[in-house]
Amino acid sequence: MALNILIADDSQIVRAVIVKSLELANVPVAQLHQASNGLEALGILVRHPVDLVFADINMPIMNGVQMIERMNGDERLKHIPIVIVSTEGSTTRVEELMTHGVRAYLRKPFRPENIREVVEQIIEVDHANR
Repeated sequence: MALNILIADDSQIVRAVIVKSLELANVPVAQLHQASNGLEALGILVRHPVDLVFADINMPIMNGVQMIERMNGDERLKHIPIVIVSTEGSTTRVEELMTHGVRAYLRKPFRPENIREVVEQIIEVDHANR
């Protein structure tokens, strides 16, 4: 099953690294969307079907936490799995994000294998819950 994926990160370089990592990890991608902040990401989410979101925490205009809170408040978006990709990784912060429905956390820098493992884990759990 090919996935529609959204990458939300203010760094174009990081977005490109995630795209390349998805390719190297052979993750099946149908559509790939990119956003440079949470507000832009929300706009994409309401206009396009998305199966998985990779998001940074620290972004301008609307950060990742604010974006997640808005997604959780929207019936159309709250079911979409979110993977945080960030340099910020205190245990407290990660635990807080998990209580907001974040499915996984990848610390920058990461390897393509890490992306593949996270995607497989999320797909497996979602498939089991259907």
